[in-house]
Amino acid sequence: MDTANVATAEIKARGQLTIPKKIREKSHLEEGQAVSIISLGDSLIITPKRLELDEARREIRKVLKSSKMTIEELMDGLREERGNLYQETYGEKD
Repeated sequence: MDTANVATAEIKARGQLTIPKKIREKSHLEEGQAVSIISLGDSLIITPKRLELDEARREIRKVLKSSKMTIEELMDGLREERGNLYQETYGEKD
C-alpha cells in the first residue's frame, strides 16, 4: 500500500484549489480532466473521474499528435487490423 502524501494548498478567492504538481503527476491528473470530490465528515476525498470514452479520446489525441498521423490514416489502419484479425480468427471471407 502506498504511503499517504500530505500537501498544503490554499483555496483562492473564487474557490479554486491548485493540486500540487507531485500529487497530480503521481495521480496521473491532467489539465481539463474531471475529478470527483467526495465529502466525508470534515474531510474531502479528491479522486480522478475516469470516463472510459473520454480516456480513450484523450489517448487517441495523444497518439495522433505524437505520430503526426491523420484520423483517416488511423481509421484505415484500424480497418486493416480488423480485417487481419477476422482472417486469423475465421479464415477467408465468403
